[in-house]
Amino acid sequence: MAGRALPSWLVKALTEFLAFGIKQAWACLFGGLMLAGIIATAFWPQALPIARYDFLFLWAILIQTSFLLTRLERPREALVILIFHIVGTGMELFKTAAGSWVYPEESLIRLAMFGGSVPLFSGFMYAAVGSYLARTVRTFDFQFTHYPPRWATVILAVLIYVNFFTHHYLPDIRIGLFALAAILYGRTFVHYRVWRWQHRMPLLLGFFLVALFIWLAENIGTATSAWLYPDQREGWRMVSFAKMGSWYLLMLISWVLVTLVHKPHKLDRQQYR
Repeated sequence: MAGRALPSWLVKALTEFLAFGIKQAWACLFGGLMLAGIIATAFWPQALPIARYDFLFLWAILIQTSFLLTRLERPREALVILIFHIVGTGMELFKTAAGSWVYPEESLIRLAMFGGSVPLFSGFMYAAVGSYLARTVRTFDFQFTHYPPRWATVILAVLIYVNFFTHHYLPDIRIGLFALAAILYGRTFVHYRVWRWQHRMPLLLGFFLVALFIWLAENIGTATSAWLYPDQREGWRMVSFAKMGSWYLLMLISWVLVTLVHKPHKLDRQQYR
């Protein structure tokens, strides 16, 4: 019916767009399930037999285990996600100690050290980003042109992570980190196949779009009081758009970790159409 009413090129384009949305939803499955758990536990806390944060931790373990058992996630990918979980939890401990944000509810399954206090489900929010990136690489068959040397990207990721800590005591070098990222990835294009056609996008733009969706998810998380920034303690307000810069840099760390499992493939010009 649609083919009769619309031009064939438009039908193909809409079908491609629909396939893109389905594949993106599939890649977001871990993060989507985590966000669904956060929302559900905020609206129906009386249905929980244990503390909300403890339930979310067990919920995340159930998701991760089911992904491995059903082979939706590969063991090597799970290892990288575990590393990102540890990296994220370490940063959470430091940031909560510094008062950057707070987890207002009580729980048993949490880590308290170095002046910080973090429920362990929080690390899975970082792991969800890694899971999304790893699944996207496979789902869309990523290939790259002008990809920078991996050793250089690892150095950038280390500098970004260190700056998340040191900027509380030393000058913040994030502007320089943005510039270095632009130098390394400025010429890089990611080529991906949705269904019929292969598309391309500047990799830096892809990082920005993912960071934007993480920022939107963070607004949902804070609206449900899963965690709160200091200016939200007296009443919820949108997370400052300035946080996009932090999420953009975090995206770069996440991506570099994923490339340790999925080595970036250079585009085969003979296959590109």
